[in-house]
This record gives sequence, C-alpha cells and structure tokens, in this order.
Amino acid sequence: MMDSKAILDGITAAQDVQALPTEVLPKLCEEIRTRLIETVSETGGHLASNLGIVELTVALLRCFDPLADRIVWDVGHQCYVYKMLTGRAAQMQTLRQMGGISGFPNPKESPCDTFVVGHSSTSVSAANGFAKAKKLLSEEGYTIAVIGDGALTGGLAYEGLSNAGRSNDRLIVVLNDNQMSIGDNVGFAARHLSSLRTRPRYIRFKNALAALFRHIPLIGRPLYKLLLTGKNSMKRAIYKDVSFFEDMGFYYIGPIDGHDTLQLCRAFETAQVLGRPVVVHIETVKGKGYTFAEKDPGTYHGVCRFDPEKPLAPSAVPSFSSVFGEEIDRLAKEDQRIVGITAAMKHGTCMQQFAERSPSHCFDTGIAESHAVTFASGMAAGGLLPVFAVYSTFLQRAYDQLLNDTALMDNHIVLAIDRAGIVPGDGETHQGIFDVPFLTTVPHTTIYAPSTFAELRMHLRQALYDVSGIAAVRYPKGGESAALADLTPDYAPYTLLNDEGETLVITYGRLLGNVLEAANRAAEAGVKLSILKLNRIYPLDAALPQKLLSYRRIVFAEEGARRGGIGELLASMLLTAGYTGKYVIRAIERPLPPCTTAQGMQETGLDADALLALFTEETA
Repeated sequence: MMDSKAILDGITAAQDVQALPTEVLPKLCEEIRTRLIETVSETGGHLASNLGIVELTVALLRCFDPLADRIVWDVGHQCYVYKMLTGRAAQMQTLRQMGGISGFPNPKESPCDTFVVGHSSTSVSAANGFAKAKKLLSEEGYTIAVIGDGALTGGLAYEGLSNAGRSNDRLIVVLNDNQMSIGDNVGFAARHLSSLRTRPRYIRFKNALAALFRHIPLIGRPLYKLLLTGKNSMKRAIYKDVSFFEDMGFYYIGPIDGHDTLQLCRAFETAQVLGRPVVVHIETVKGKGYTFAEKDPGTYHGVCRFDPEKPLAPSAVPSFSSVFGEEIDRLAKEDQRIVGITAAMKHGTCMQQFAERSPSHCFDTGIAESHAVTFASGMAAGGLLPVFAVYSTFLQRAYDQLLNDTALMDNHIVLAIDRAGIVPGDGETHQGIFDVPFLTTVPHTTIYAPSTFAELRMHLRQALYDVSGIAAVRYPKGGESAALADLTPDYAPYTLLNDEGETLVITYGRLLGNVLEAANRAAEAGVKLSILKLNRIYPLDAALPQKLLSYRRIVFAEEGARRGGIGELLASMLLTAGYTGKYVIRAIERPLPPCTTAQGMQETGLDADALLALFTEETA
C-alpha cells in the first residue's frame, strides 16, 4: 500500500505526470488537494480557485510539455497545483514567504512559468503573442491560455479573443467555468456561458464519433479533422444560439466536466488535432474537495493562516478596509447621491454591507476597472457622488479613463484606494506603490493619506464634499498602529507634530508610526528631530516650501515609489524656493517580492531601525 503522499512526492518534474498510469490519477488529485489545504492553512494564499483546478492541471501536463508548449494562466492565483507538478512541490511550505516561491507565475522562478501574471484578463492576449511567435519562428508546440469565466468580465479578454480567433495559429483557450470569480459573475458573459451548458447531447455524440475515427488506421485522424472543421453548418441548424467564440473564429469544444481527467485529455487531444484556435469550455467547482470552501468559495478565495478543521469566521479586528466599508455605508444613509462601485472586489473592499443595505446604490462592474472609472465619471456628470473602491495595484488598469474620461471634464469622483503601500504575501504584481506617481500626473486630482481610522473617516468626507475633480483616499491593508490611535485628525493639509531640531522629517500615512518610533528613540539618545505629517499629500500646499527653508536637513520618508513620488515633488518645489540645506528621500526603489509588511519595511529601509540610523547619521 502506498503512503498517503507517495505519488505526489515522486513527481519532481512535469514529465513525471505523463509517465503515471491512468489508474493512479484520482489518487494523485486527492493528494494534491490535501497538500493544498495543508500548505495554504499555514502560509495563507488563494485556496478555493486552486482546489477547483486540480484535474485540469493534471490533464494539461498529461497532454502538453510546459517547456516546449506555452501555458499561460490568467490572473495566476490558481497556479499552485501547476507549481507542485512542475518540480516545486517540496518548496510549497515557502509559498508567499520571503525568499520562497511566489503565489503567481514568474519565469524567474521556473522555465515552466511563461509570463508574469497577477492581473485579470491578460492570458489570451499574451498567449496570442506566444502562438504568433511560434508560427513566425517555425517552432513546434501549442500555446494554451487558461482563463476563468470571471476574467471574461474584463474587456481585455475580448480584445485578445477577437484578435486571436483570426490568427489561424495553434492556440487553445481553456475556459474554466466555475460560475464565480472573486464575487458573483455579472453581465452577458455569465448568461451566455449558462446557455452553453445545455449541450450535453452534442458532446456525447461528438465523443462517440471521435472514438470511432481514432480506431481507423492511417486515415482515421485526417477524416476526424475534416469532420470537425466541416460541420459548423449542421451545428447552426441544430443550435440556433451558436457560441460567440465560433463567431470570433474559434472552434468551440464543450462543456466538459473539469473534474474528469480523461475527458479533459480527450478534449485537449481533439484541440491538438484541429491545429487552429480552439476554445475548450470546462465546468469546475470552486473549492472542490474541501467542504468549507465548496459552501463558501468567496470567503476561501484568499485566506490568511487558518485551522483547516474549522470554518473561517469573519475577523473581529477592525481594518482600514472595514472602517471604510462602515463609513461609506453611514455617509450614504445621509446623502442619497452617494453610490458605491467595486470591480469584483465587494468583500475585499468591505462594501458588502453597503451593497446589502442599498443594492440600488452599489454596483459591481466585474473585473473591469477601466469601465468602472468611466461609469463613475458618467454618474458624476449626471449629478451623483460615486465612490470607486479599488486596490491600488488594480487602479493602474484605469489610467486612461482617469485622465481622458474624468479629469479633462473635471468630473468629481472619489477613489477609495485600498492596499496602498506595501502589501504582504502577493509580491511584485500586487504592491500598492505606484498609485501616487501616476495620480499626480492627472489634472484636477487631490490625494489624502490617512494614518488612522479617524483620519480615514475625515478624509473620506473631505474627498466627497471639500474638493472637485478626482479625490483619492489611499490606505493600507490591515489595521492602524496602536501608537497612532490617539492622534487628533487635522483638516489642514499638513501638521507640524513637533519642532525641536534642525533636522525635519516629513512623512504620511501609516509610515508615521515607524517615523515616530525612530524619533522617540533618537530623542532618548539626545537627538531632537522636527516631524511634519502630510494629511493631503497632493497637491502640496504652495506655501509649504517657504516654511521649510530654515531647516538644515530635511528627510522625506515615503511608503511608495521614489520616482514620481511626493518626496521628489517636494524636492523640486524646495529647489525653486531656493533651499540650500541637505535633502534626503527614503522611498521604495524597486518592486518587492513576497514578504510580510514588516519584512517589506526592512527591505526598503523604512523600518524604525533603519529610519533611526538615517535620522541620526549626521548628528552623532
């Protein structure tokens, strides 16, 4: 009798999956699910989506060679099984940890990872590019894009499908249909996929024909290919609602049971025979094999460390996100013009309470940040007060809409920018460090950066009522520092917390906690510092530079990208004002790998120890 993990532990490369006897595949899938639950319960990460994609990943590696073929995962958070089966099973305990493996595909980590992925709806476009490169370079092999039905709520997916369907390249799009993205799917794509699920007679008939032709020597496969490519007229006669994938130029196969490895392999073999753009539509259950996740896949989408024997309970510890959710709900009760918008992140941004209480005033656009901004701008032009709650990293996808569809008309929308600054675990693709540099290039934009919950409430009201244009309130993941909880909110653009030394330290947001800790330790060592906190970080008060000219040294500490950050902006203003002292910027110089918030602060020199050394280096 095999040990409970003997099959998975024996897989050290993708080729080992192909060598396994068919009869052990169900056991392998069971082992993978057990390992997933064990790993993610310790490291945190994306669980439900990976549990639902086990058989699909096994089938992909049975039918394709990830070193010769190209497998592109959409979003990428469902790549854990793929990592296990491509030589990284022994490293899974390091998932999302400093120095460990990433929770997303990364070519620097393995040659089996083809593309850096962390945002939605990109796989078809990238795979289209890979397939075209193979064709132009006369390379063998296939390109496979694995995209979820939730990602079809993003417009880029359709741009990719439109172009790829006309390519005639060896491109296979695997549509993983689990009827749920992070939040419930919305819109036309979900309704259309539902209609496609009514074709089981057609699939059974096609599979029977395939089996028959494959057993005919020599001419069987060519005849089967001719049959598949020539029967569209018959399908249109039988099925009036022909798949829109076929209208785009794809051959459509499906729906297939996504938890039947043998059916999946047969579908992939059919797609290979066709040698043209193909959509393989599979149906899976998100959270498959773990009762808690099957019942509540949204809660188990992204999790922190948990007890796998008990269901997850909502956290009782307040966070910036939960305080925002409570405050926007409260403000909307007072003002019926306030509407909320989320891009498939209702729970992540804590807007579910608002959505449940006032569904007519809260809108989920799906994974469509670009549309969400223009939608908000249209509502603003119509007299509403729209608040778009979005993670910093995902707001990057809507720059054009912020500039052209909103700012140029000076329409008033509010951006509640969640996960601003260093974000633990998810690594390079999810760090919230670029929103400030790109927002400061957009006209008619105001940015607030609360350090505490009380300031978040105040700034949200300021953003709604005190300014015009785009008003952004950016706040980090997690809770407030206990050391800052008693800080009195100040409506002014900045607050001089103390004025005790010739060195002035300027900062904003939650980094104030580290700055004050370092300043207090410096004071104990006899070094006095002046501290200035920015409340409205952009635009900077025009009179501020003149008030800073007397300081011998100014240090600007910023939890964000240095290039284009507020520190560089103030530097240019000081130069214009004639400042002759020393000016130092401590900010983030590069994207961060997976790490905790504390480790990210240490990596960038923004922890209290590093700041203390910086503040006192010329005064010792």
